[in-house]
Amino acid sequence: MSQTLQIEVETNATDSRPVFLAGTFNDWQSAQEAYRMKPDIPGYYSYTFPNVADLDFPLEFKATRGNWKQVETDAYGGHVDNHRLEKPQEHIRIHVPRWKINGQYWKDEYLPKIEIIHERFEIPQLIKTRRIAALLPWDYDQSDKRYPVLYLQDGQNLFDDYAPFGSWGLDKKLATMAENGWADLIVIAIDHAENERISEYTPSYQTKLGPGDGKKYVRFLADTLKPYVDKHFRTLPDRQHTGIGGSSMGGLISIYAGSLYPEVYGKQMIFSPSLWVAPEIYRKALQTHMLYPTQIYVYAGGDESENMVPLVEQFSQGMDANNPDAITLRRVISPKGKHRETDWGKAFPEAANWLFGPYPATGENFWTKVL
Repeated sequence: MSQTLQIEVETNATDSRPVFLAGTFNDWQSAQEAYRMKPDIPGYYSYTFPNVADLDFPLEFKATRGNWKQVETDAYGGHVDNHRLEKPQEHIRIHVPRWKINGQYWKDEYLPKIEIIHERFEIPQLIKTRRIAALLPWDYDQSDKRYPVLYLQDGQNLFDDYAPFGSWGLDKKLATMAENGWADLIVIAIDHAENERISEYTPSYQTKLGPGDGKKYVRFLADTLKPYVDKHFRTLPDRQHTGIGGSSMGGLISIYAGSLYPEVYGKQMIFSPSLWVAPEIYRKALQTHMLYPTQIYVYAGGDESENMVPLVEQFSQGMDANNPDAITLRRVISPKGKHRETDWGKAFPEAANWLFGPYPATGENFWTKVL
């Protein structure tokens, strides 16, 4: 057995706060002086446990800057699971791309400007109204730049801190992205229909739930809402700069919208789609994507329903195998991902960056990544 264990943290060299280890070895005390890490060179810290025999395994830990409001996060400010060592080893290095500062992982000056387009925007196709909001880049009023647009479903759950089922924290995610120059875009958040949400998000053909009002809803998005947005905001209106997306049933209706209006949407952000409702939806989608090259980002969590990942794999394989030239598809499976808003918010920055840049959508079509 190794006699010592060294943990090394690689991080941002410009942060002068000390780094501490907290874990099962000290009852998760976040700033215990005995576990202050030694600054080796700028951006690198280390701590050596002198006697591995004194440690209990599996061993779990995290790095902090002095308390739990200064804890490590992922590159976009998302939660990081505990680091875990199943058995003794001599050396482990972790990379910490970002830290919370006083409980925040974002900078307020980069928060998007949230403009409520209307609390009761008319939906003539359904004879209803709906709250619709625009999340504009933080510097929207300081330039004449035009932006790509992403239309997202379930607006109530995207940026409201007190949403009953949790929030994506989309405004905060967009702030961290803006700070780093990632995916500069406008997000249009469309509230769902509360008790009629399922019906509106169900395709208008025979599904496991019967036919829904999906065709009328996606007609509203393409024929009424998008022209309004393009008229009132500085957008890049072409399909190459227009995306649609959502999670769960919102993901399913986004696939349906993309198949009915491939001339409108060149990008799709599909999180944990409710494919059980319409397992063969990819066959209908393929019929319309032949002449319209489309980017599709599909995410699923391994800790959702037992059929989530298999259905996402079936969808991905069907879209990719049958139409490889027209579709660039990126499939991401997070083994510990759950069916919840916080997980979709964590997945959002990478998905948006892949779809909208600054990096091109090239590489392997059929690609699995652990978040």
